[in-house]
This record gives sequence, structure tokens and C-alpha cells, in this order.
Amino acid sequence: MLNQTLGLGVWQWAILAVGALMVGVSKTGVAGLSLLFVALFAAALPSSKQASGLVLPLLIVGDLVAVLSYRRHMLWSHLARLLPWTAVGVVVGFLALGTMSDRTARTVIGGILLGMTALSYWLRLRRSTDERALQHWGFAAGIGILAGFTTLVANAAGPLMAIYLVAMRLPKLEYVGTAAVFFCLLNLFKLPFMMDLGLVTGVSLQLNLLLAPLVVLGALAGRRILMRLNQRVFEELALGLSGIAALVLLAA
Repeated sequence: MLNQTLGLGVWQWAILAVGALMVGVSKTGVAGLSLLFVALFAAALPSSKQASGLVLPLLIVGDLVAVLSYRRHMLWSHLARLLPWTAVGVVVGFLALGTMSDRTARTVIGGILLGMTALSYWLRLRRSTDERALQHWGFAAGIGILAGFTTLVANAAGPLMAIYLVAMRLPKLEYVGTAAVFFCLLNLFKLPFMMDLGLVTGVSLQLNLLLAPLVVLGALAGRRILMRLNQRVFEELALGLSGIAALVLLAA
């Protein structure tokens, strides 16, 4: 019945299964994968907006596993700087989503991410002279608003958080622990907005139930991957995947 309702073929189910595994891995292991699995879901479903609604409950499942795994490493100071501004961005995204086409949303978010990734690499090159700028409230405010906007429109805040947390020079466990709590709170906050927009429905939740075990499996694999990554490789993966994701959105 579910397959008849959605009209999905074998290849689409395969893509969704791979995407669900990547959701889990991104939450507990390889940061920066988020827009790659968003792109997979968008490829398997009729529209990127429908994909956004499908992905959200799966992200919450991954968030809960990540919080249980890394909550001891979370840093409240960064959450306090980001969350109020992120809430503002969610409201802006909610107001904008009803008027934006799929193509416009992808282009806007791709441009934001590409620009922020370039800025992050530039700041790393000038770290000794720009440390004070990174600690300014304006940097956190800008990241927070953009993260809230992009997460509501396309579940695409992961790369922005990667840019912020790498800029803060957090060790990988503190990075993942802080990101886990941040995204758990953020995704729960935006769930009513997505339901109001009709993007999270009874049918999409049925599909979520089928894919959720793969998210958990991916999260368990992500924990093992994280322990094998050194700090430098972890940071390069986070920023590099963010840049790739931006290019994928712009080329779509």
C-alpha cells in the first residue's frame, strides 16, 4: 500500500536506503555528509520539498542516537550563542519556503554554503589574526540565522555548523557532542513548522518507520569511524564535504 501511494521503484528504494545509512553516519561520525544524503533523497522523490519532509524525522532518530553517544562532550556555551539566532532563521525560512521554487531554494542554499566554505578556508589561513573576529557575537549570529533558514528550507544546516565548529577549533568529540544536541533541539523545534507546511505527513512517517533502523545502523557505524579519524582528517572531511554539497546543489 505504501509503495503504491508513493509510486517508488526498486532503484528509488535503494537510494532511500543508502541515504538513511548516510543520515546515521553523518550524525555520529563523518560530519558534512548531510547535503549529500539530502541530494539522494531529492533524487528519489518527486520534489526537494517532499524530500525535506521525509528526511526530518530520520534526522531526529539520528540526533537521539548521537545525543546518547556524545552528550558528555557537549559544550553549552556554543549552543547558547547559536540557538536564539537559529530560531530566527527557522521563522524566516518558514515564511520564505511557501514562495520559493525547488530550483530557487537549491540555488540560494548552494550559494550560501559555497561562500561560507570559502570563508572558512580563508579564516583558517588567517587564524592568527582573525581569532577575535571568530569570537564576535556577529559571527555566531550570522551562522545561526543562515543555519535556521537553510535547515527549514532543505535540511541543509549541517555544512554551516561544520564551518562554525571547525572555526571554533573544537576537538572532534566536542564537535560531535555539541552538534548532536544542537541539531536534536533544532529539528524538534522545526517539526511543527514542517507539519504546518504539509511536508511531514502520515504517509511520510510510514516510510520513516521503514528507514529508521538503517539510520540507527549507520549511526553505530559512524561511531566506529569517528574513533579512527585523526583531528586533521576530521576537519578536512567536514569542510571538504560541505563544499562538495554546495556544488551539488548549484549543479542540480
